[in-house]
Amino acid sequence: MQPLQPDTSYHIFNHANGFENVFREAENYRFFLEKYRMYISPIAETYAWCLMPNHFHLVIRIRKRNVIEKLILNSSNSSNNSITTFSKVQNFGKGEIGKDEIRKIDIEKYLSKQFANFFSCYTQSFNKRYHRMGSLFIKNFKREPITDKVHFLNAVVYTHRNPIHHGFCSSFSEWEYCSYNEIVQNLGNIAEVKKMLQITDGLESFIAVHYTNLKNFKRMDDV
Repeated sequence: MQPLQPDTSYHIFNHANGFENVFREAENYRFFLEKYRMYISPIAETYAWCLMPNHFHLVIRIRKRNVIEKLILNSSNSSNNSITTFSKVQNFGKGEIGKDEIRKIDIEKYLSKQFANFFSCYTQSFNKRYHRMGSLFIKNFKREPITDKVHFLNAVVYTHRNPIHHGFCSSFSEWEYCSYNEIVQNLGNIAEVKKMLQITDGLESFIAVHYTNLKNFKRMDDV
């Protein structure tokens, strides 16, 4: 599986490791989002999210390399046990020896570690609350690089449409645990509302693209 890269958009999804639910009650959803803001928001912009009882979907864009580098350096400076090893490079042009450089692999490891810590934190709390043991999520979460604007919008709508697809509701606004209402109501708790609406050329277009897609989806179901 390809490692996450800076300044790249992804459709990310994961589900329970088995047949049980990863969200059993409202507090689980709240806690998941709280830890998401702690671990993932610093490294990625979120454009769409949706949590369902046994799985979730995200549409994110990993932040630029310089932002990730600052996070790595801050993390290293604040801990004696650095999570990253920096390579020593020699700048022959300027005659500088021993300059620190954050390698590509350091960045990839840091991004992966943030997600691993996020899932681990949620799992440990969940296991303690419900007196269970073992992994909760599939180990290697799925990540699909997004290639262009059409792909991006399809991923956003698909993410918001998932509860309808699985029969939890009949319209986008009915499902509480997704970013559709957050964007429509301009709440901006997790999602990049302003940037999302710029991409869709405004709120009316954002809503229209969702319901056009839903009509086509239902038409295909009727065939």
